[in-house]
Amino acid sequence: MPKLQLVQDPAADALLESNPFALLVGMLLDQQIPMETAFAGPKKIADRMGGVDAAEIAHYDPDKFAALCSEKPAVHRFPGSMAKRIQTLAQVVVDRYEGDAAALWTAGDPDGNEVLKRLKALPGFGEQKAKIFLALLGKQYGVTPTGWRAAAGEYGKAGTRMSVADIVDAESLGQVRSYKKQMKAASKGKAAT
Repeated sequence: MPKLQLVQDPAADALLESNPFALLVGMLLDQQIPMETAFAGPKKIADRMGGVDAAEIAHYDPDKFAALCSEKPAVHRFPGSMAKRIQTLAQVVVDRYEGDAAALWTAGDPDGNEVLKRLKALPGFGEQKAKIFLALLGKQYGVTPTGWRAAAGEYGKAGTRMSVADIVDAESLGQVRSYKKQMKAASKGKAAT
């Protein structure tokens, strides 16, 4: 399995690669900020807490966790609201998967549609985010349940440069960023007509 290069920072990427909950948190943070900033968020939390553990985060004092996420450099552009979302996500992982984020895609040997369903049930994961994360699992994390590409839709197709699932180096990061800009421009064009 190739090494993840989502952040383009070896230490931050190594954490994402070794810690499924950190990867999930990075995906949660991936909104309204650059992708690599979002996926660097778990490393900031780990540096401040000594790790990224679902149970520890779920039970952390909410005010202290919000302060931790707000420290410069902040974990997100909206650190207070994202701290709440991270804690809510952590609690769901604790309650449903005994604190093991990887159980989302391993417990009961689920197929691609079931993994997608489980992801969509997470707080902060809508249809698109769940499909992108499923594609990321399949393309780069070695998680390839039966039917994962079909369940991930467009994001699961081989050879695309549409999402974080397709970032394997600095060049592909640029290609994904360019694609996202084109999509944003196209949607603005539709809204203007």
